[in-house]
Amino acid sequence: MGVVSSPVEFLELLAREAAAVEFEGPLVAARAAGLPADQLAELEQAKTVALRVRALLERRRRREIELSGLYDTASDLAGLRDLDDVLRAIVHRARNLLGADVAYMTLNDDERGDTYMRVTDGSVSARFQRLRLPMGAGLGGLVAQSGAPYVTANYAEDERFHHTGEIDAGVREEGLVAILGVPLRLGSTSIGVLYAANRSARPFAREEVALLVSLAAHAAVAIDTARLLTETRSALAELSAANTTIRAHSSSVERAASAHDRMTALVLRGGGVEDVAAAVTDVLGGALLALDAEGRLLARVGEIEEPDRADIVEAVAASRTEGRSVRRGSLWYAAVVAGAENLGALVLRPDEELVDADQRILERAALVTALLLLFRRTVAEAEGRVRGELLDDLIARPLRDADALRSRARRLGVDLDAPHVLVAVGDDAIAATGSARQRVLSWATTYASTRGGLAAARDGRVVLMLPGQDAGASARAVARDLSRVTGRPVTAGASGPSTGPASLAVAFHEANRCLTALGALGRAGEGASTAELGFVGLLLGAVGDGGDRDVERFLTTTVGPVIDYDARRGTALVRTLEAYFGVGGSLARAAEQLHVHVNTVTQRLERVGQLLGADWQKPERALEVQLALRLHRLRSPAR
Repeated sequence: MGVVSSPVEFLELLAREAAAVEFEGPLVAARAAGLPADQLAELEQAKTVALRVRALLERRRRREIELSGLYDTASDLAGLRDLDDVLRAIVHRARNLLGADVAYMTLNDDERGDTYMRVTDGSVSARFQRLRLPMGAGLGGLVAQSGAPYVTANYAEDERFHHTGEIDAGVREEGLVAILGVPLRLGSTSIGVLYAANRSARPFAREEVALLVSLAAHAAVAIDTARLLTETRSALAELSAANTTIRAHSSSVERAASAHDRMTALVLRGGGVEDVAAAVTDVLGGALLALDAEGRLLARVGEIEEPDRADIVEAVAASRTEGRSVRRGSLWYAAVVAGAENLGALVLRPDEELVDADQRILERAALVTALLLLFRRTVAEAEGRVRGELLDDLIARPLRDADALRSRARRLGVDLDAPHVLVAVGDDAIAATGSARQRVLSWATTYASTRGGLAAARDGRVVLMLPGQDAGASARAVARDLSRVTGRPVTAGASGPSTGPASLAVAFHEANRCLTALGALGRAGEGASTAELGFVGLLLGAVGDGGDRDVERFLTTTVGPVIDYDARRGTALVRTLEAYFGVGGSLARAAEQLHVHVNTVTQRLERVGQLLGADWQKPERALEVQLALRLHRLRSPAR
């Protein structure tokens, strides 16, 4: 053959990592060359040693690969970011290192008391990937229950395991035959199973079992590390949330302290409800309404619409019942109360959610608002008493020390030498209860003081002294506005203008007579002045309490037949009489004013004579008729 085989050839085969079958080549060549038996024996021995060296090198190479895989797994654990990624890497390495067809991992479910498929690599069966194994069932169930490795070369024929239809069906669908399972252990506790499996019968060597146990240990560490990381992250999140809560609470406490200081300063320096509203919105943001007990606006800060009256009533009632602010939609309501008395409400539309401390700020603002309203009321009542006492002295007779009265008035911002009108309010404005009388007097005091005037209660009536010269307009304004407050018609009589302290008492008595005259004329619920009623009003005002009955009787006996005739027949006898007397008894001028023929006027007056008697034009009767016609017109001013 040209070349004689020698042991050196085996070294060359080892050097180029030849396959085991190639080590038979030198022996075959030596036999073919006819080498002696002793040389053949030497070559056989060299081959045996070379194969042992090759096997050793193969085991070391395989061990190096396994150690590299374990090292990579440890590296994965060191940089653990996602548990699923690490577990998939471990299962993939187990499959590659053991040369298995499939590798997979199951974890114990303590709540359900079984194990479930967590990760697979090389699996093709969806049913297999969804398997759940009862504890003790199948190879994996037994490993999970016992905590010891188990291996089978042919699972379907192995009677050591408790087979179930579901597990066997999943294994058959995946085509698995040989299965190795090792436990995932944390200390003495088994938390799952790591598997390597083949689709053909194959025994697993001891080294393979040891390798899978090592990978399972890494997987258990990964799972435990992930659990610790999750718990750590959860704890950090809770700490972060707690820190955020503490910061928010600290901030809200600081806001509350700041708001408390600002509102205390407001009270001390005599601030108003508007200042409280501004302070609240400065601290809490948003917009705010301050309302009185009737729902009227006291202050507004920012853009906010007034809620419906029914919504306000309901929310304020809830706030009073709960003793704290309440939320309705985007608005917060805080009742403004003093004891059992409702004084109003604060309505806040915040820019951000309110925490408890912020709600306390709103509630404290409501308390401060109640104090300010009570203080304002007390001041107003005290000032009202002072103003009332001054007006009472001004309209009393005899007048005492005009200069002293002027001085008192100047201190209240009232100039007695400027024109004023006196308005007397009728008894119809005052109900039977003392609280209603006080309410009317309180309104009159406020009404007069805001206009630079005075108000007082005198002789069972309410009197107002108001700057101005139009007594009739002032009377009508008082009657209108007070009617709204009381919910019932109010009569007001006025007199003036008057200038100087000495003239006010006279003006008061004229206003009083005007008020009486309005009642006598059947004009209750209206406002008028003595100038508007003329001498008839003054005359009736002097009649007294029986004026209404006397007027009716006088009208009936004097011109009643004419008034009744007009009412029954739709004639114009009363208008004709008024025109006739108004032009001094001239028939032609009366006809011209009435736009009728003179004969028509003559015929109408003849009919009047038939109704009233032939002497109706005599001076004494004519005066009574004219007075009656004037009274009739005053009783029906719109006619």
